[in-house]
Amino acid sequence: MGEDTETPAGRTELETEIARDLRALTAISEQIGHAFAHSNNLRPNDFRALMHVATAEAEGAPVTAGQLSKLMGVSAAAVTYLVERMIESGHLARVPDTADRRRVHLGYTTHGMSVAASFFGPLSARTRSALSELPDSDLAAAHRVLVASTTALREFHRDLPGTREP
Repeated sequence: MGEDTETPAGRTELETEIARDLRALTAISEQIGHAFAHSNNLRPNDFRALMHVATAEAEGAPVTAGQLSKLMGVSAAAVTYLVERMIESGHLARVPDTADRRRVHLGYTTHGMSVAASFFGPLSARTRSALSELPDSDLAAAHRVLVASTTALREFHRDLPGTREP
């Protein structure tokens, strides 16, 4: 249970509140994603694809079209069509893998980054403002909670029937 001396009931309530917070965060994030997609003439799956590409890039593990197909749970043909649309719209580009020239990753273009920054810049400013009063130790603890929660979600997803690792 860590170094805290909280009662199990208190810890259970905190874990319940975190789960509730994560659901609320997910719900509002989805609404914002739909607004971004709508304002940029994108389909909801286009935005989902952009999020997967951005997450993969941020984690230092760029995604291929085949991996994107598995992540999104759609056919290879559907992802091919989606990727072609995103390339034509200027959001994504095919990027050769430096270690294996036969492999191609998906990456954001300068235009795609600019569009995202324009839309999400105000959100970033609001988030920084909202967090500005919190001490670094709280932010570090929140980061650990989010990493642990994300890990648990990924493990749960991996273990669901019919899902495969990308």
